[in-house]
Amino acid sequence: MGKKDPRIDAYIKKAAPFAQPILTHLRDIVHGACPDVEETMKWSFPHFMYEGMLAGMASFKEHATFGFWKGGLIIDKETSRSAEAMGQFGRITAITDLPPKTIIAGYVKQAMVLNEHGIKVPKAKQKTAPRRPLPVPPALAAALNRNAMALKHFEAFVPSARYEYIEWITEAKTDATRDRRVKTSIAQLAKGKQRHWKYQTKK
Repeated sequence: MGKKDPRIDAYIKKAAPFAQPILTHLRDIVHGACPDVEETMKWSFPHFMYEGMLAGMASFKEHATFGFWKGGLIIDKETSRSAEAMGQFGRITAITDLPPKTIIAGYVKQAMVLNEHGIKVPKAKQKTAPRRPLPVPPALAAALNRNAMALKHFEAFVPSARYEYIEWITEAKTDATRDRRVKTSIAQLAKGKQRHWKYQTKK
């Protein structure tokens, strides 16, 4: 059987008058759909557990929230209102802001199945901005044209390896520093060495 946490009773009692019936309504739905659910407090908010995190709810000054831990696998993006507030139901100010009881109960059962099968929410892939290509500095281009072997190796390198040489020379603060770096680069490139060849692991 399920297990209720007296701390959640106290939480609901301290909530704003408008939020109390909302939280009680949601609590009853979860227990009705998942008889073995257990309650707890996490991050100072009521949460429901069933073979892991199932759902959570919260009350604020002017709205309440409710959401499933794996809501992204349960409620599609078109239906979810997560952009408005925590959870998938946006800013809840009355029970009428919520879907019908049967719909929420259905979501609870879906969340139960996900936990029973150990299904995890895929991690979002972080998009990295592509590097803006840097033009070959004139001083390096001229030096490469005078050294066929250095030019051959430079053109054979992957873009990131060429980028390291270009960036190093471009960042020079004075002409003297730039010329010195160009000379060093040509010497290394003639031997087929990358910019940081000293730190590369030998195979």
